[in-house]
Amino acid sequence: MRIAVEGCAHGELDIIYDTIQEIERIDGRKIDLLICCGDFQATRNLSDLKCMAVSDKYRDMCTFYKYYSGEKKAPVLTIFIGGNHEASNYLQELPYGGWVAPNIYYLGYAGVVQVAGIRIAGLSGIYKSQHWMQGRYEKPPYTDSTIRSVYHIRNLEVFRLKQLSGKIDIFLSHDWPAGVTKYGDEDTLLKRKPFFKDDIESNTLGSPPCMELLERLYPSYWFSAHLHCKFAALVPEKGGTRVTKFLALDKCLPKRKFLQVLEVRSQEDSSVQLSYDLEWLTILYLTNHLLSVKSSIHYMPGQYGAGRWTYTPTAKEKQTVYEKFGSDLRIPLNFTQTVKPYDPCDTNTRIERPQLQINDQTTRFCQILSIDDPSTLLQIIANSSKDNSRSSEVSMETSGEYASDSMDISFEEKNVFSSTFEENLSNKYFIDSSPTNPKSDGDESDNVDTSKSTLDETADSSTTFTDPATIDDSNEQSNCVQTEPNCKKFKRRNYSLYSNTF
Repeated sequence: MRIAVEGCAHGELDIIYDTIQEIERIDGRKIDLLICCGDFQATRNLSDLKCMAVSDKYRDMCTFYKYYSGEKKAPVLTIFIGGNHEASNYLQELPYGGWVAPNIYYLGYAGVVQVAGIRIAGLSGIYKSQHWMQGRYEKPPYTDSTIRSVYHIRNLEVFRLKQLSGKIDIFLSHDWPAGVTKYGDEDTLLKRKPFFKDDIESNTLGSPPCMELLERLYPSYWFSAHLHCKFAALVPEKGGTRVTKFLALDKCLPKRKFLQVLEVRSQEDSSVQLSYDLEWLTILYLTNHLLSVKSSIHYMPGQYGAGRWTYTPTAKEKQTVYEKFGSDLRIPLNFTQTVKPYDPCDTNTRIERPQLQINDQTTRFCQILSIDDPSTLLQIIANSSKDNSRSSEVSMETSGEYASDSMDISFEEKNVFSSTFEENLSNKYFIDSSPTNPKSDGDESDNVDTSKSTLDETADSSTTFTDPATIDDSNEQSNCVQTEPNCKKFKRRNYSLYSNTF
Protein backbone atom coordinates (compact mmCIF):
# COMPACT_ATOMS: atom_id res chain seq x y z
CA MET A 1 0.00 0.00 0.00
CA ARG A 2 1.26 3.47 -0.91
CA ILE A 3 0.78 5.90 1.95
CA ALA A 4 1.34 9.65 1.89
CA VAL A 5 2.29 11.19 5.23
CA GLU A 6 1.63 14.88 5.88
CA GLY A 7 3.14 16.98 8.68
CA CYS A 8 1.02 19.93 9.82
CA ALA A 9 -1.90 20.37 7.44
CA HIS A 10 -3.03 23.81 8.70
CA GLY A 11 -6.30 23.47 6.81
CA GLU A 12 -4.71 23.46 3.36
CA LEU A 13 -6.53 20.39 2.06
CA ASP A 14 -6.81 21.63 -1.52
CA ILE A 15 -3.03 22.06 -1.75
CA ILE A 16 -2.33 18.70 -0.12
CA TYR A 17 -4.71 16.76 -2.34
CA ASP A 18 -3.46 18.58 -5.45
CA THR A 19 0.11 17.63 -4.48
CA ILE A 20 -0.87 13.99 -4.08
CA GLN A 21 -2.56 13.95 -7.47
CA GLU A 22 0.52 15.50 -9.05
CA ILE A 23 2.71 12.78 -7.48
CA GLU A 24 0.33 10.15 -8.86
CA ARG A 25 0.52 11.73 -12.32
CA ILE A 26 4.33 11.77 -12.31
CA ASP A 27 4.77 8.26 -10.85
CA GLY A 28 1.83 6.69 -12.63
CA ARG A 29 0.89 4.95 -9.39
CA LYS A 30 -2.03 5.57 -7.09
CA ILE A 31 -1.65 6.66 -3.47
CA ASP A 32 -4.04 4.64 -1.31
CA LEU A 33 -4.02 6.52 1.98
CA LEU A 34 -3.15 9.93 3.42
CA ILE A 35 -2.31 10.33 7.09
CA CYS A 36 -1.87 13.73 8.75
CA CYS A 37 0.05 14.36 11.97
CA GLY A 38 -2.04 17.16 13.43
CA ASP A 39 -2.94 20.84 13.08
CA PHE A 40 -5.55 19.61 10.64
CA GLN A 41 -7.89 22.56 11.32
CA ALA A 42 -11.27 21.01 10.54
CA THR A 43 -13.08 24.36 10.71
CA ARG A 44 -16.63 24.07 9.41
CA ASN A 45 -17.72 27.68 9.90
CA LEU A 46 -16.77 30.95 11.59
CA SER A 47 -17.86 29.66 15.01
CA ASP A 48 -15.26 26.91 14.75
CA LEU A 49 -12.59 29.52 14.09
CA LYS A 50 -13.35 30.99 17.51
CA CYS A 51 -12.50 27.61 19.05
CA MET A 52 -9.04 27.43 17.53
CA ALA A 53 -6.09 28.57 19.63
CA VAL A 54 -4.33 30.87 17.17
CA SER A 55 -3.76 34.61 16.96
CA ASP A 56 -6.25 36.58 14.87
CA LYS A 57 -3.92 36.95 11.90
CA TYR A 58 -3.92 33.16 11.47
CA ARG A 59 -7.70 32.73 11.73
CA ASP A 60 -8.45 31.62 8.19
CA MET A 61 -11.28 29.37 7.02
CA CYS A 62 -8.91 27.65 4.56
CA THR A 63 -10.59 24.85 2.61
CA PHE A 64 -11.85 22.12 4.95
CA TYR A 65 -15.40 23.51 4.95
CA LYS A 66 -15.70 22.56 1.26
CA TYR A 67 -15.22 18.90 2.16
CA TYR A 68 -17.55 19.14 5.15
CA SER A 69 -20.34 20.76 3.10
CA GLY A 70 -20.08 18.26 0.25
CA GLU A 71 -18.83 20.79 -2.29
CA LYS A 72 -15.75 18.59 -2.63
CA LYS A 73 -14.85 15.05 -1.59
CA ALA A 74 -11.44 13.89 -0.44
CA PRO A 75 -9.92 11.97 -3.39
CA VAL A 76 -8.04 9.61 -1.06
CA LEU A 77 -8.95 8.07 2.29
CA THR A 78 -7.56 10.42 4.94
CA ILE A 79 -6.76 9.70 8.60
CA PHE A 80 -5.58 12.39 10.99
CA ILE A 81 -4.86 13.17 14.62
CA GLY A 82 -5.32 16.48 16.41
CA GLY A 83 -2.57 18.96 17.18
CA ASN A 84 -2.52 22.27 19.04
CA HIS A 85 -4.25 24.35 16.34
CA GLU A 86 -7.61 22.71 15.83
CA ALA A 87 -11.34 23.39 15.75
CA SER A 88 -11.41 21.82 19.20
CA ASN A 89 -15.18 22.04 19.56
CA TYR A 90 -15.66 19.82 16.51
CA LEU A 91 -13.03 17.26 17.48
CA GLN A 92 -14.55 17.14 20.97
CA GLU A 93 -17.70 15.70 19.40
CA LEU A 94 -15.65 12.64 18.37
CA PRO A 95 -13.54 11.64 21.40
CA TYR A 96 -13.27 8.05 20.17
CA GLY A 97 -12.83 9.01 16.54
CA GLY A 98 -15.17 9.43 13.61
CA TRP A 99 -15.76 10.97 10.20
CA VAL A 100 -15.33 14.74 10.12
CA ALA A 101 -16.26 14.73 6.42
CA PRO A 102 -16.80 12.01 3.82
CA ASN A 103 -13.57 9.99 3.43
CA ILE A 104 -11.79 11.98 6.20
CA TYR A 105 -11.44 10.17 9.55
CA TYR A 106 -10.28 11.54 12.91
CA LEU A 107 -8.63 9.05 15.30
CA GLY A 108 -9.99 10.71 18.45
CA TYR A 109 -8.10 11.66 21.60
CA ALA A 110 -6.30 8.37 21.02
CA GLY A 111 -7.20 5.56 18.70
CA VAL A 112 -6.22 2.47 16.75
CA VAL A 113 -7.68 1.44 13.40
CA GLN A 114 -6.77 -0.99 10.65
CA VAL A 115 -6.61 -0.42 6.89
CA ALA A 116 -6.07 -3.50 4.73
CA GLY A 117 -4.38 -5.21 7.68
CA ILE A 118 -2.12 -2.23 8.47
CA ARG A 119 -2.47 -1.28 12.13
CA ILE A 120 -2.39 2.48 12.71
CA ALA A 121 -2.39 4.06 16.18
CA GLY A 122 -2.37 7.71 17.14
CA LEU A 123 -2.39 10.20 20.00
CA SER A 124 -3.87 13.67 19.51
CA GLY A 125 -2.68 16.89 21.12
CA ILE A 126 0.52 17.98 22.80
CA TYR A 127 1.96 17.39 26.26
CA LYS A 128 1.73 19.92 29.08
CA SER A 129 2.47 18.67 32.57
CA GLN A 130 -0.05 20.91 34.33
CA HIS A 131 -3.00 19.23 32.61
CA TRP A 132 -1.57 15.73 32.27
CA MET A 133 -3.51 14.20 35.18
CA GLN A 134 -6.78 16.09 34.79
CA GLY A 135 -9.99 14.83 33.26
CA ARG A 136 -11.58 16.09 30.04
CA TYR A 137 -13.46 18.93 31.70
CA GLU A 138 -13.27 21.55 28.92
CA LYS A 139 -16.33 22.39 26.85
CA PRO A 140 -17.31 25.16 24.42
CA PRO A 141 -17.61 28.07 24.65
CA TYR A 142 -14.01 27.93 25.81
CA THR A 143 -12.25 30.38 28.10
CA ASP A 144 -8.81 31.80 27.38
CA SER A 145 -7.46 28.91 29.45
CA THR A 146 -9.58 25.99 28.25
CA ILE A 147 -9.15 26.82 24.57
CA ARG A 148 -5.56 25.67 25.10
CA SER A 149 -5.89 22.98 27.76
CA VAL A 150 -8.51 21.18 25.64
CA TYR A 151 -5.81 19.91 23.26
CA HIS A 152 -3.36 18.82 25.97
CA ILE A 153 -2.99 15.06 26.23
CA ARG A 154 -4.18 13.26 29.36
CA ASN A 155 -2.81 10.29 31.26
CA LEU A 156 -5.91 8.20 30.47
CA GLU A 157 -5.21 8.11 26.73
CA VAL A 158 -1.56 7.19 27.24
CA PHE A 159 -2.50 4.56 29.84
CA ARG A 160 -4.90 3.01 27.34
CA LEU A 161 -2.30 2.96 24.56
CA LYS A 162 0.16 1.25 26.90
CA GLN A 163 -2.22 -1.70 27.15
CA LEU A 164 -1.74 -2.53 23.45
CA SER A 165 0.07 -5.72 22.51
CA GLY A 166 1.21 -7.09 19.20
CA LYS A 167 2.66 -5.23 16.27
CA ILE A 168 1.88 -1.58 15.55
CA ASP A 169 2.74 -0.67 11.97
CA ILE A 170 2.31 3.11 12.19
CA PHE A 171 2.04 5.45 15.16
CA LEU A 172 1.09 9.12 14.86
CA SER A 173 1.75 11.90 17.37
CA HIS A 174 1.78 15.65 16.96
CA ASP A 175 4.76 16.50 19.14
CA TRP A 176 7.99 14.52 18.99
CA PRO A 177 8.90 11.85 21.54
CA ALA A 178 11.26 13.46 24.06
CA GLY A 179 14.88 12.55 23.40
CA VAL A 180 14.31 11.23 19.89
CA THR A 181 16.84 13.70 18.43
CA LYS A 182 19.77 11.76 19.88
CA TYR A 183 18.90 8.88 17.53
CA GLY A 184 19.26 11.04 14.40
CA ASP A 185 21.49 13.74 12.95
CA GLU A 186 21.20 16.18 15.83
CA ASP A 187 24.00 18.44 14.59
CA THR A 188 22.31 19.10 11.26
CA LEU A 189 19.02 19.72 13.04
CA LEU A 190 20.64 22.35 15.25
CA LYS A 191 22.13 24.10 12.24
CA ARG A 192 18.61 24.56 10.88
CA LYS A 193 16.94 25.12 14.26
CA PRO A 194 19.61 26.51 16.63
CA PHE A 195 16.97 27.60 19.14
CA PHE A 196 16.30 23.89 19.86
CA LYS A 197 19.67 23.59 21.61
CA ASP A 198 18.65 24.47 25.17
CA ASP A 199 15.58 22.24 25.06
CA ILE A 200 17.57 19.32 23.64
CA GLU A 201 20.26 19.66 26.31
CA SER A 202 17.64 19.77 29.07
CA ASN A 203 15.64 16.94 27.45
CA THR A 204 12.53 19.13 27.31
CA LEU A 205 12.13 19.08 23.54
CA GLY A 206 9.16 16.86 22.88
CA SER A 207 6.77 14.71 24.87
CA PRO A 208 7.94 12.31 27.62
CA PRO A 209 4.72 10.23 27.40
CA CYS A 210 5.30 9.76 23.66
CA MET A 211 8.79 8.41 24.28
CA GLU A 212 7.36 6.07 26.92
CA LEU A 213 4.91 4.78 24.33
CA LEU A 214 7.63 4.42 21.69
CA GLU A 215 9.83 2.43 24.06
CA ARG A 216 6.92 0.17 25.00
CA LEU A 217 5.33 -0.41 21.59
CA TYR A 218 8.25 0.10 19.14
CA PRO A 219 6.01 0.56 16.09
CA SER A 220 7.55 0.06 12.66
CA TYR A 221 7.03 3.75 11.85
CA TRP A 222 6.45 6.77 14.05
CA PHE A 223 5.40 10.03 12.38
CA SER A 224 5.21 13.46 14.02
CA ALA A 225 4.92 17.14 13.10
CA HIS A 226 4.59 20.24 15.33
CA LEU A 227 8.17 21.61 15.13
CA HIS A 228 7.90 22.51 11.42
CA CYS A 229 10.98 20.74 10.14
CA LYS A 230 11.90 17.39 8.65
CA PHE A 231 13.91 15.06 10.86
CA ALA A 232 14.58 11.33 10.66
CA ALA A 233 15.88 8.89 13.27
CA LEU A 234 16.21 5.17 13.95
CA VAL A 235 15.28 4.13 17.49
CA PRO A 236 16.44 0.57 18.33
CA GLU A 237 14.76 -1.47 21.03
CA LYS A 238 16.80 -1.64 24.21
CA GLY A 239 17.79 -5.26 24.65
CA GLY A 240 15.62 -6.34 21.72
CA THR A 241 15.49 -6.60 17.96
CA ARG A 242 12.77 -4.11 17.02
CA VAL A 243 13.59 -0.78 15.41
CA THR A 244 11.29 2.22 14.99
CA LYS A 245 11.76 4.48 11.98
CA PHE A 246 10.94 7.98 13.17
CA LEU A 247 10.12 10.80 10.78
CA ALA A 248 8.95 14.33 11.51
CA LEU A 249 7.63 16.49 8.68
CA ASP A 250 7.18 20.21 8.04
CA LYS A 251 3.99 22.24 7.56
CA CYS A 252 2.24 22.71 4.23
CA LEU A 253 4.09 25.62 2.62
CA PRO A 254 5.96 26.11 -0.67
CA LYS A 255 9.48 24.64 -0.74
CA ARG A 256 8.93 22.91 2.60
CA LYS A 257 9.25 19.16 3.18
CA PHE A 258 5.70 18.53 4.33
CA LEU A 259 4.84 15.30 2.49
CA GLN A 260 6.47 11.87 2.34
CA VAL A 261 5.30 8.83 0.37
CA LEU A 262 6.17 5.32 1.53
CA GLU A 263 5.10 1.77 0.79
CA VAL A 264 3.90 -0.49 3.57
CA ARG A 265 3.10 -4.15 3.06
CA SER A 266 -0.63 -4.79 3.39
CA GLN A 267 -2.86 -7.83 3.15
CA GLU A 268 -3.27 -8.98 -0.42
CA ASP A 269 -6.69 -8.58 -2.00
CA SER A 270 -7.81 -6.33 0.87
CA SER A 271 -9.81 -3.23 0.06
CA VAL A 272 -8.73 0.15 1.37
CA GLN A 273 -11.39 0.27 4.05
CA LEU A 274 -11.22 1.39 7.65
CA SER A 275 -11.87 -1.15 10.38
CA TYR A 276 -11.91 -0.92 14.15
CA ASP A 277 -9.07 -2.58 16.02
CA LEU A 278 -10.56 -5.25 18.27
CA GLU A 279 -7.93 -4.98 20.99
CA TRP A 280 -8.36 -1.21 21.17
CA LEU A 281 -12.15 -1.51 21.38
CA THR A 282 -11.76 -3.94 24.26
CA ILE A 283 -9.35 -1.63 26.07
CA LEU A 284 -11.86 1.22 25.76
CA TYR A 285 -14.55 -1.06 27.16
CA LEU A 286 -12.46 -2.31 30.07
CA THR A 287 -11.24 1.17 31.08
CA ASN A 288 -14.49 3.08 30.74
CA HIS A 289 -14.67 3.44 34.53
CA LEU A 290 -11.42 5.47 34.43
CA LEU A 291 -13.01 8.24 32.36
CA SER A 292 -13.11 11.62 34.12
CA VAL A 293 -14.69 14.90 33.06
CA LYS A 294 -13.48 16.83 36.09
CA SER A 295 -10.53 19.18 36.41
CA SER A 296 -9.28 17.50 39.58
CA ILE A 297 -6.24 15.21 39.65
CA HIS A 298 -7.09 11.79 38.26
CA TYR A 299 -4.79 8.82 38.86
CA MET A 300 -4.42 5.70 36.77
CA PRO A 301 -4.35 2.26 38.42
CA GLY A 302 -0.95 1.20 39.67
CA GLN A 303 0.85 -2.01 40.47
CA TYR A 304 0.49 -1.52 44.21
CA GLY A 305 -3.23 -0.76 44.23
CA ALA A 306 -5.86 -3.19 45.42
CA GLY A 307 -7.59 -3.70 42.06
CA ARG A 308 -6.79 -4.56 38.50
CA TRP A 309 -4.07 -2.38 37.04
CA THR A 310 -3.34 -3.94 33.65
CA TYR A 311 -6.00 -3.96 30.95
CA THR A 312 -4.35 -5.78 28.07
CA PRO A 313 -7.40 -7.85 27.16
CA THR A 314 -7.67 -11.61 27.13
CA ALA A 315 -9.20 -13.57 24.28
CA LYS A 316 -12.49 -13.95 26.15
CA GLU A 317 -12.70 -10.22 26.76
CA LYS A 318 -12.02 -9.49 23.11
CA GLN A 319 -14.56 -12.09 22.05
CA THR A 320 -17.23 -10.41 24.15
CA VAL A 321 -16.56 -7.05 22.49
CA TYR A 322 -16.42 -8.71 19.07
CA GLU A 323 -19.94 -10.00 19.64
CA LYS A 324 -21.12 -6.51 20.58
CA PHE A 325 -20.25 -5.39 17.06
CA GLY A 326 -22.03 -8.32 15.47
CA SER A 327 -18.75 -9.84 14.29
CA ASP A 328 -18.31 -6.91 11.89
CA LEU A 329 -15.51 -4.44 12.70
CA ARG A 330 -15.84 -2.32 9.57
CA ILE A 331 -16.23 1.34 10.47
CA PRO A 332 -19.63 2.49 9.19
CA LEU A 333 -19.81 5.36 6.71
CA ASN A 334 -22.14 7.35 8.95
CA PHE A 335 -20.93 10.92 8.65
CA THR A 336 -23.57 13.55 9.36
CA GLN A 337 -23.33 17.32 9.61
CA THR A 338 -23.94 18.73 13.08
CA VAL A 339 -23.70 22.44 12.23
CA LYS A 340 -24.28 24.57 9.16
CA PRO A 341 -21.15 24.85 6.98
CA TYR A 342 -19.51 28.11 6.06
CA ASP A 343 -20.92 29.91 3.03
CA PRO A 344 -18.53 32.52 1.55
CA CYS A 345 -21.50 34.17 -0.20
CA ASP A 346 -23.44 34.68 3.03
CA THR A 347 -23.48 38.38 3.94
CA ASN A 348 -24.61 37.71 7.52
CA THR A 349 -21.56 38.47 9.64
CA ARG A 350 -23.12 37.34 12.92
CA ILE A 351 -21.12 34.50 14.45
CA GLU A 352 -23.05 32.02 16.56
CA ARG A 353 -21.65 31.22 19.97
CA PRO A 354 -20.18 27.69 19.88
CA GLN A 355 -21.93 25.18 22.10
CA LEU A 356 -21.28 21.62 23.23
CA GLN A 357 -22.65 19.23 20.58
CA ILE A 358 -23.52 15.55 20.81
CA ASN A 359 -22.51 13.73 17.64
CA ASP A 360 -24.62 10.80 16.40
CA GLN A 361 -21.49 8.88 15.43
CA THR A 362 -20.22 8.96 19.00
CA THR A 363 -23.66 8.17 20.39
CA ARG A 364 -23.97 5.08 18.22
CA PHE A 365 -20.43 3.93 18.98
CA CYS A 366 -20.95 4.31 22.72
CA GLN A 367 -24.25 2.44 22.56
CA ILE A 368 -22.69 -0.54 20.85
CA LEU A 369 -19.61 -0.68 23.08
CA SER A 370 -21.48 0.21 26.29
CA ILE A 371 -19.16 3.08 27.17
CA ASP A 372 -19.70 6.75 27.94
CA ASP A 373 -19.44 9.84 25.79
CA PRO A 374 -17.49 12.55 27.66
CA SER A 375 -19.60 15.25 25.99
CA THR A 376 -22.78 13.63 27.25
CA LEU A 377 -21.40 13.56 30.79
CA LEU A 378 -20.41 17.23 30.51
CA GLN A 379 -23.88 18.06 29.27
CA ILE A 380 -25.50 16.24 32.18
CA ILE A 381 -23.30 18.09 34.66
CA ALA A 382 -24.10 21.41 32.98
CA ASN A 383 -27.83 20.69 33.11
CA SER A 384 -27.55 19.70 36.76
CA SER A 385 -25.71 22.93 37.55
CA LYS A 386 -28.46 24.94 35.88
CA ASP A 387 -31.12 23.08 37.85
CA ASN A 388 -29.23 23.68 41.09
CA SER A 389 -28.85 27.36 40.23
CA ARG A 390 -32.59 27.67 39.70
CA SER A 391 -33.24 25.86 42.96
CA SER A 392 -30.94 28.26 44.78
CA GLU A 393 -32.76 31.26 43.32
CA VAL A 394 -36.11 29.84 44.38
CA SER A 395 -34.85 29.03 47.86
CA MET A 396 -33.92 32.67 48.46
CA GLU A 397 -37.57 33.65 48.01
CA THR A 398 -39.26 30.92 50.01
CA SER A 399 -39.62 29.89 53.62
CA GLY A 400 -36.71 28.54 55.57
CA GLU A 401 -38.25 25.08 55.54
CA TYR A 402 -38.57 25.02 51.75
CA ALA A 403 -35.08 26.45 51.36
CA SER A 404 -33.68 23.70 53.54
CA ASP A 405 -35.27 21.02 51.34
CA SER A 406 -33.97 22.70 48.19
CA MET A 407 -30.42 22.83 49.52
CA ASP A 408 -30.56 19.13 50.40
CA ILE A 409 -31.54 18.29 46.85
CA SER A 410 -28.80 20.45 45.36
CA PHE A 411 -26.15 18.89 47.57
CA GLU A 412 -27.26 15.40 46.69
CA GLU A 413 -27.26 16.12 42.96
CA LYS A 414 -23.78 17.57 43.15
CA ASN A 415 -22.45 14.42 44.79
CA VAL A 416 -24.08 12.21 42.17
CA PHE A 417 -22.42 13.98 39.25
CA SER A 418 -19.12 14.67 40.98
CA SER A 419 -18.56 10.97 41.54
CA THR A 420 -19.71 9.78 38.14
CA PHE A 421 -17.27 7.43 36.44
CA GLU A 422 -14.39 8.48 38.72
CA GLU A 423 -11.93 5.80 39.72
CA ASN A 424 -12.25 4.79 43.37
CA LEU A 425 -9.35 6.54 45.06
CA SER A 426 -9.57 4.48 48.23
CA ASN A 427 -6.62 2.39 47.03
CA LYS A 428 -3.56 3.39 48.94
CA TYR A 429 -1.07 3.39 46.09
CA PHE A 430 -1.22 4.65 42.51
CA ILE A 431 1.29 5.38 39.82
CA ASP A 432 1.04 7.85 36.97
CA SER A 433 2.62 5.66 34.30
CA SER A 434 2.07 1.95 34.69
CA PRO A 435 5.15 -0.27 34.52
CA THR A 436 5.42 -3.29 32.30
CA ASN A 437 2.17 -5.18 32.32
CA PRO A 438 2.05 -8.51 34.09
CA LYS A 439 0.89 -11.37 31.98
CA SER A 440 -2.83 -11.37 31.26
CA ASP A 441 -5.05 -14.19 32.40
CA GLY A 442 -3.83 -16.93 30.11
CA ASP A 443 -1.79 -16.81 26.93
CA GLU A 444 -4.77 -16.62 24.61
CA SER A 445 -4.88 -12.90 23.93
CA ASP A 446 -4.14 -13.26 20.22
CA ASN A 447 -6.39 -16.24 19.52
CA VAL A 448 -9.69 -14.50 18.84
CA ASP A 449 -11.95 -16.00 16.22
CA THR A 450 -12.88 -13.02 14.06
CA SER A 451 -14.77 -15.02 11.47
CA LYS A 452 -18.48 -14.51 11.03
CA SER A 453 -19.19 -18.18 11.71
CA THR A 454 -20.46 -19.57 14.99
CA LEU A 455 -18.08 -18.96 17.85
CA ASP A 456 -15.85 -21.73 19.09
CA GLU A 457 -17.72 -23.94 21.50
CA THR A 458 -15.03 -23.36 24.05
CA ALA A 459 -15.93 -19.65 24.18
CA ASP A 460 -19.24 -19.51 26.00
CA SER A 461 -21.72 -17.18 24.31
CA SER A 462 -22.44 -15.52 27.64
CA THR A 463 -18.81 -14.66 28.28
CA THR A 464 -18.36 -12.55 31.38
CA PHE A 465 -15.46 -10.56 32.74
CA THR A 466 -13.77 -11.12 36.04
CA ASP A 467 -14.28 -8.20 38.40
CA PRO A 468 -10.97 -6.30 38.40
CA ALA A 469 -11.22 -5.76 42.13
CA THR A 470 -11.07 -9.52 42.74
CA ILE A 471 -7.78 -10.07 40.93
CA ASP A 472 -5.12 -10.52 43.58
CA ASP A 473 -1.36 -10.93 43.47
CA SER A 474 -1.61 -14.72 43.62
CA ASN A 475 -3.63 -14.73 40.36
CA GLU A 476 -6.19 -17.04 41.93
CA GLN A 477 -9.36 -17.45 39.89
CA SER A 478 -12.28 -15.59 41.42
CA ASN A 479 -15.83 -16.92 41.35
CA CYS A 480 -17.28 -13.42 40.96
CA VAL A 481 -18.06 -12.44 37.39
CA GLN A 482 -19.71 -9.48 35.72
CA THR A 483 -20.83 -8.54 32.24
CA GLU A 484 -19.79 -4.88 32.38
CA PRO A 485 -16.74 -3.10 33.82
CA ASN A 486 -17.24 -1.43 37.17
CA CYS A 487 -18.64 2.08 36.92
CA LYS A 488 -20.71 4.18 39.25
CA LYS A 489 -24.33 4.60 38.28
CA PHE A 490 -26.60 7.60 38.18
CA LYS A 491 -29.42 7.66 40.65
CA ARG A 492 -32.78 6.65 39.24
CA ARG A 493 -34.18 10.16 39.00
CA ASN A 494 -31.27 11.13 36.72
CA TYR A 495 -31.33 8.02 34.58
CA SER A 496 -33.97 9.27 32.18
CA LEU A 497 -31.94 12.40 31.52
CA TYR A 498 -28.84 10.33 30.85
CA SER A 499 -30.56 7.71 28.69
CA ASN A 500 -32.33 10.30 26.56
CA THR A 501 -29.00 11.56 25.28
CA PHE A 502 -28.39 8.30 23.42
